[in-house]
Amino acid sequence: MSLVGAAAPARRFTLSAPWMMVLASLLFALMGACVKFASADYGAGEIVFYRSLIGLTLMAGALHLRGMSWRTPVPAMHFWRSACGTTALCLWFYAIGVLPLATAMTLNYTAPVWIALFLMGGTVLLGPGKTGVDGRVVTAVMAGFAGVLLVLRPTLHQDQLWGGLIGLLSGLLSAMAYLQVSALGRVGEPGERVVFYFSVTGVVAGAGLALASGGFHGHTLRGALLLLATGVLATAAQWLMTRAYATGSAISVAALQYLGIAYAFGLGVWLFDDPVTAQALAGMALIVAAGVAATQLRSRVPRGDASPTET
Repeated sequence: MSLVGAAAPARRFTLSAPWMMVLASLLFALMGACVKFASADYGAGEIVFYRSLIGLTLMAGALHLRGMSWRTPVPAMHFWRSACGTTALCLWFYAIGVLPLATAMTLNYTAPVWIALFLMGGTVLLGPGKTGVDGRVVTAVMAGFAGVLLVLRPTLHQDQLWGGLIGLLSGLLSAMAYLQVSALGRVGEPGERVVFYFSVTGVVAGAGLALASGGFHGHTLRGALLLLATGVLATAAQWLMTRAYATGSAISVAALQYLGIAYAFGLGVWLFDDPVTAQALAGMALIVAAGVAATQLRSRVPRGDASPTET
């Protein structure tokens, strides 16, 4: 008889959807800090272009290493996801240019609210229990948005109404893109392919915006490193977020997306000497509490009542 027993199979470590969204939010916040620094040397279109070009290169390499083709059996789904996501990104950059930064960010972060409204609309149309939407999770999403308002304290003057509508539309289109990511996950599309096609449209849109606003600038070492960091952080965050929406409950993942505001606030205090106020601290506490509540509530839902956004 052999003295050496059979080796136990290695257990593969994987992050759950909530933890992927927590990490993605942190990486997006770090990317935002890089974008703020890079904005001194580059226009918004250039940053979108280089961010997307780096993402396209990384995802093409990932597809090759994993032996997966870039061809997809659902090109229409990728088209609408990429079109909505890229348009939302471009509209958000436009809103940042014509609105106070806090207001533009708040309007873009209405995406989770729109997701909650879309899913609640499905409940009304299909009947209770058909979409698996928990009213308590919706409440957590709304509480998280209230926290965003406390942290950012947005303002909107009468002459900024057009910019406000653009910012609101960016949030709406972002919500549609996230729900389409969930749908792509349900049909088995890998995250690398989803981010690959999103990057393709970003390259095209970014180049168009850059050329329309005066062309491309030359590079310095500092600028090139900032663009590289922006692209790598954005790609990693986009992949994690894509996996989170594809494998988890869209509404619960959306609630955790608000953590990006808390991360950004901390980076602003550290890197840009942004002021710390009791109102902002209360808002961050509300954001974190809403994310934790949404995650805990979702984990208690029986599998038979699972949301259609889960796989």
